[in-house]
Amino acid sequence: MIKVQDLVKVFGAKRAVDGVSFSVERGEVLGFLGPNGAGKSTTMRMITGFIPPTAGTVTVGGFDTVENPIPARRLIGYLPENAPAYTDMTVAGFLNFAAEIRGLRGDAKRKAIHRVVEMCFLEPVMHQSVETLSKGYRHRTCFAQSILHDPEVLVLDEPTDGLDPNQKHEVRGLIRRMGASKAIIFSTHILEEVDTVCSRAIIIDRGRIVANGTPEELRRKSESAGAVTLRVSGVNGAALSQRLAQLSTVKRSAILEEDSAGVTARVFPKPAVNAVLARSVAEAVQGWRIEELHTEEGRLDEVFRSITMPETAKMGGEGDRKNPR
Repeated sequence: MIKVQDLVKVFGAKRAVDGVSFSVERGEVLGFLGPNGAGKSTTMRMITGFIPPTAGTVTVGGFDTVENPIPARRLIGYLPENAPAYTDMTVAGFLNFAAEIRGLRGDAKRKAIHRVVEMCFLEPVMHQSVETLSKGYRHRTCFAQSILHDPEVLVLDEPTDGLDPNQKHEVRGLIRRMGASKAIIFSTHILEEVDTVCSRAIIIDRGRIVANGTPEELRRKSESAGAVTLRVSGVNGAALSQRLAQLSTVKRSAILEEDSAGVTARVFPKPAVNAVLARSVAEAVQGWRIEELHTEEGRLDEVFRSITMPETAKMGGEGDRKNPR
């Protein structure tokens, strides 16, 4: 449904997007991640035809967004960054206006507006002007216009920005349900949304794709993937570290916490020994009281930082690794 090939966008001397290629199929929810200024919004604007690419192509439903922009845009629902809307209109007036622009008339228009008002929980504010809405309601109003025409493709730029936790939960559930029959791409800074909503995620940094895979595949890139965290009581960190250092399965270990009651450590495996690390660690500390022992799945935030942070910043953040909680 969405095919992006060698996409480039240059603003003066800045190469905001630099050779990006990916595709999104029907039934897929793609999370688009990256630090501020990485090129996420620029890429999404080119996908929707809002701005033209400097080079490369985008097709939506088989239509080139430059050569055949109108049929491509008919397939797209778009929630832009910061959820813009006409502030002097009421919510009802804005949705009516958006529906008419999409070619909806009469009973079809009334049904479409009723459907999105229910889906986005907008009943309490229908007769308020957009300028009087809270940030959350304004965002939901703009989200509602993006799905009025029941599009086959959804492009959502920070769809949960400004929402409270309950509203975020509702929108994530809505995206997940719509993702069963649509092709959806949405940008986010909230890594938990990748786990709860996405079937696949892309990380973009300085205009280039630096990672592409399912949440599980990305977590496996984490240094802590397969690591064992354990807490042992009645011993000190030095004694635990000495015993762990004798294991052939251990790459390194780090003390996360030490107090009078005991010590918590994370043990990192050597390559290809993830499956046996927990057992070898448990055997190594036999005779001591184990209060906790579990294998880490890997952390998306760790992967994100390792890929997108400059080396100097990583070095400066070593203290966080010793006590990540």
